[in-house]
Amino acid sequence: MLVAIDGPAGAGKSTVARALARELGWDYLNSGAMYRSVALAALERGGGTLPEQPGALGELARAVEIEFADAPGDASSGASGGASPEASPRVLLDGRDVSREIFTPEVSEAASRVAADPGVREALVAKQRGLFAEGDWVAEGRDIGTVVAPDAAVKVFLTADATERARRRAVELGADEATVLADQLMRDERDRTRTHSPLRASPGAITLDTTGLSVQEVVERIAALVRAEAAADPGWASGS
Repeated sequence: MLVAIDGPAGAGKSTVARALARELGWDYLNSGAMYRSVALAALERGGGTLPEQPGALGELARAVEIEFADAPGDASSGASGGASPEASPRVLLDGRDVSREIFTPEVSEAASRVAADPGVREALVAKQRGLFAEGDWVAEGRDIGTVVAPDAAVKVFLTADATERARRRAVELGADEATVLADQLMRDERDRTRTHSPLRASPGAITLDTTGLSVQEVVERIAALVRAEAAADPGWASGS
């Protein structure tokens, strides 16, 4: 079974998805970590700038190897990008631990542009679908329910008040809230209006506003949806 959690930055996707995966005993994937990894690889190979040649980013996305490994002392899940440098499991780019590097401001900015590249999205969607072919997953991102896995058993679109999202992100990154809000508004607009895989709720997704809710409250609501789906499908068996 797959639980797809989508939504804008700061809505709580990563924190909620990790907690839900731990509660269910399932694997967890933060798809954003994959786009950040491609962005980091592109910046490193381009001397700090993204390539301008058509198709170059897509070719790079197909070529790099992105793996996930549990951090020392953490056996909660098998795949994750995390919401912050401290999140686990670790992200490995061509065998190198880049868990912290992919969250620098430079990579964050580049990742938003990389994610709009159709070749990159095609390559990473294929990698993500390969992961979901086996086992039970909680996956989060911006197009899991719309593009990567539209047939996911449970689809949730998390949102929150823009100011609240900026506050959360600022605390998470140790950054100025006003600066984060301005960057967030630009990114939201770019994500909503991009040609390929624009940010939107998937048909059939449950929209959940997390403003004022604790992580556990959100996790409990989604877990209830999972239990209801499992109860309605007697052919599905969970190992949790």
